[in-house]
Amino acid sequence: MAIYTIGITGASGSAYGLRVLEALVAGGHTVSVSITHDGMHILRDETGLMLKGSEAEIQNMLQKHLGGREGQVRYFDEDNLYAPFASGSAKVDGMVVVPCSMKALSSIANGFASNLIERAADVTLKERRRLVIVPRETPLSVIHLRNMLSLAEAGCHILPAMPAFYHHPRTVEDLINFIAGRVLDALGVENSLSPRWGQ
Repeated sequence: MAIYTIGITGASGSAYGLRVLEALVAGGHTVSVSITHDGMHILRDETGLMLKGSEAEIQNMLQKHLGGREGQVRYFDEDNLYAPFASGSAKVDGMVVVPCSMKALSSIANGFASNLIERAADVTLKERRRLVIVPRETPLSVIHLRNMLSLAEAGCHILPAMPAFYHHPRTVEDLINFIAGRVLDALGVENSLSPRWGQ
């Protein structure tokens, strides 16, 4: 099983991040998680999942929500730059920032690591590991597009939260699963969250 880092920032679309987490844990992978303070508020507003307290308390809440084996999910506050994955020496197979706010995207694109998620993404890029960014904004300005281009040129997967409709989604869950499935595909993680074209 692989080791992944998930960052959830302060943009709408926290359900995508939560579904990716659920799928990785269900698949037996080890996951380190960091959520920005704004991301915590949006996660509560959009999914009803309220996380608060110390790192250990939030980790226990996440572990309880996600299930899995003990120690499979580790939580680190966005200000904790002592987290293992803040260093390139840590063994990590890939990272996803989902959803990714335009602030976080700009910081990552310009090497401005002001918190743990941005630092971890910076490390992922410099170590040439797989980094998937799921921007959640519309419309996009020229500045947003330039920042995405910079990240794409650095080897990052840019995977906007733009669900398709060829699989005839009937619920919001179907739309969430489509994006989460594409994120897992970009990580190289087998999944069956959403029907595939022609199957």
